[in-house]
Amino acid sequence: MADTTIYVKEATNEQPIQTLETILVQMDGIEWAWVDMEDGEVKITYNENEVTQEQIINRIQQHGLHLL
Repeated sequence: MADTTIYVKEATNEQPIQTLETILVQMDGIEWAWVDMEDGEVKITYNENEVTQEQIINRIQQHGLHLL
């Protein structure tokens, strides 16, 4: 397992957070994700044998969300 922390600009509002959670839950290899509404911090635990950090970031960006 690997952990990563990213910051998503839109992850301070409920609707984008729901979108983000849906994106992450649907990805193979994502074990756990937590979003902090205060600052858009997203902590993710994933199986690096199934998905890479780059793939996670690309999927988030494909859905119109922006990393800080």
